[in-house]
Amino acid sequence: MAPIKIPPKLNELVKTTFAKALANGDVNFYPTQVALLNINSIPFQLRYSPSLASKPKPPPLPPPPPPPAPPPSSSTSLLNPPFNPFANPSPALLITPLEPAHNLILNKFAIVPEHSILATKVFKPQTHLLEGDDLAAAYALIAAYHESGRELFGFFNSGEGSGASQPHRHLQFLDVGNMRDGLGGGEGGKWGVVVGRLVRREEEEGGKLPFRLFAEGIDGGMDGKRLREVYLRLYGRACEVMGVDVGEGQEEGEARVSYNLAMTREVMVVMPRVVEGAEVRKGGEVVGKLALNGTVLAGTALVKTQAEWDALREDPGQVIEVLKRIGVATEGGAGTRL
Repeated sequence: MAPIKIPPKLNELVKTTFAKALANGDVNFYPTQVALLNINSIPFQLRYSPSLASKPKPPPLPPPPPPPAPPPSSSTSLLNPPFNPFANPSPALLITPLEPAHNLILNKFAIVPEHSILATKVFKPQTHLLEGDDLAAAYALIAAYHESGRELFGFFNSGEGSGASQPHRHLQFLDVGNMRDGLGGGEGGKWGVVVGRLVRREEEEGGKLPFRLFAEGIDGGMDGKRLREVYLRLYGRACEVMGVDVGEGQEEGEARVSYNLAMTREVMVVMPRVVEGAEVRKGGEVVGKLALNGTVLAGTALVKTQAEWDALREDPGQVIEVLKRIGVATEGGAGTRL
């Protein structure tokens, strides 16, 4: 496995690329309001962005590819293929190639400033198991940020219930400092990436979360092969808790369950997923839906309507109920505003 080549001062490169793209209208940035909720004693961000309701929706994820078929008799079936933003990334969004196998690009629709995406150069399915070079590249990005005094949260959505939106394989990254935007001084100190708490207090903190997850420590001494061994163990445990038998252990091909993966410099986490989200109610009436992707493992959630925003701030216990439904539920308590 070839070494991953990370440019010097990566965080500055991301920052300047984002600033230029934003100024030129190549990136859409959606400001948010934020409230800090208490979810089983864990500070949890609820963000509201009304302008996101008008964001263009990607096409539904396609089903798994069918077996190979004979070539078509005409070229009509090749017309109008679904748009793939990662196949030939816009130069305005390309931060840097990461040789040999990936590109680092900006998320065109950003809620957190400098949201970046690590995409494979050639098409690989988002629903297939990650490879060692994917994980090595992801960790190299996280390590590069740490060397510059910043922390990076990485996540991956795979499967119908995970919050995935693009079929081309990609991991996503958020600067943890930028994730605190909008929090007051006191609130910013209370909130931290949830999975980061698992490094030293896995049993205590994991027991407070309303869903099952599986975590192992990782470090800079691990190459892609060792990182993938950790990943496959966590994936296997996720399959087991979902009642899916992978025999001696699946190592290739399409994942048997939907899941989210999260990575920090010190921990890798896999959370099995059942559904993307659940209804939000106010006064017994359904007012919307809270949908969650891998950022739930950072301790954040996003709503797009005033009704959802009001309902969840007034009754944070609903957030716990949604969190129980999206994965394999654990026992949980009530939520409150901080």
